[in-house]
Amino acid sequence: MKIQQSAENYIETIFMLTQKNGSVRSIDIANELGFSKPSVSIAMKNLRENGYIDVMGDGTITLLPPGREIAEGLYMRHTILTECLTLLGVSKETASEDACKIEHILSEESFNAIKAHLDKTVK
Repeated sequence: MKIQQSAENYIETIFMLTQKNGSVRSIDIANELGFSKPSVSIAMKNLRENGYIDVMGDGTITLLPPGREIAEGLYMRHTILTECLTLLGVSKETASEDACKIEHILSEESFNAIKAHLDKTVK
């Protein structure tokens, strides 16, 4: 399932904030990403209309199964790419920032090759 990189970033942020805080609202996303509340509200409306999230009456945002699937895949990519870059000597902060950029454009074939290589060498 392919969606725009900006939507992927929002979905991954919802996932990470939920893991960290237990629940997430639009203001949490705005604060985390440094975006305006109106921009986040528009993005949440689009994600809701496309079936990736649900917004409860109290403003709490939850990932629906399609959104969770995307988030978990992105989070796995982010984690593995960060680990790979860190093993190469890149600082943890820079590795995480670079992984965030790479995870969206890297082909499945290349990612699987990196993952397989890490699985062999890190064990």
